[in-house]
Amino acid sequence: MTIIRSLLLFALAALAEIGGAWLVWQGVREHRGIWWIGAGVAALGAYGFVATLQADANFGRVLAAYGGIFVAGSLGWAMVVDRFRPDRYDVIGAAICLAGVAVIMYAPRT
Repeated sequence: MTIIRSLLLFALAALAEIGGAWLVWQGVREHRGIWWIGAGVAALGAYGFVATLQADANFGRVLAAYGGIFVAGSLGWAMVVDRFRPDRYDVIGAAICLAGVAVIMYAPRT
């Protein structure tokens, strides 16, 4: 699997998980109803499936790396959807997480 394909899968997984959690949040906290919650649950299920498409066979490694993608993706989602403005510490923290993703997933292994 190429690094590009892996990153695209991580992006798709992030969209499904963050979007799913946001839909559940909207359904419950913003009282938008059961359809929003159901759509969120479906998206969260899709995230679980997409994560299995990574070439690395180690669940723990893939999930650990995805954690860094989730951190950065959550801030990106908040900026686009909720008009959130991250401060420099949010950005620095997300960059550190993404560096961790690169080390975990793409460092040469012997």
